[in-house]
Amino acid sequence: MSAIGKKQKNSSDKKSLLIVSGILAAIGVSLFAYLMFFTAPEGNIETVKVIAVTDDGCIGETLDGFAVNVGNCNAEPGQYINALVDQKTKDRAAAMNPTN
Repeated sequence: MSAIGKKQKNSSDKKSLLIVSGILAAIGVSLFAYLMFFTAPEGNIETVKVIAVTDDGCIGETLDGFAVNVGNCNAEPGQYINALVDQKTKDRAAAMNPTN
């Protein structure tokens, strides 16, 4: 009779280990998906004013006051150009530096 009891205990240990592993895997996949969504860029074309030209490209300022690195461009400081701006970066900067 003791052999039967051990077999049942072993089976329930494996089931509980499988359940805990499944829950941890689901949590890990959920966190990974959330981080990928949070850090994925969301580009919008905006009009920016070139404020400097550096070796890394043009530095521009959006009409609402956020500085962006445009990349390589053939513009002079003071000109307005259309550039791809990451909206999520602007949202994070606004959350970290409130204007009120």
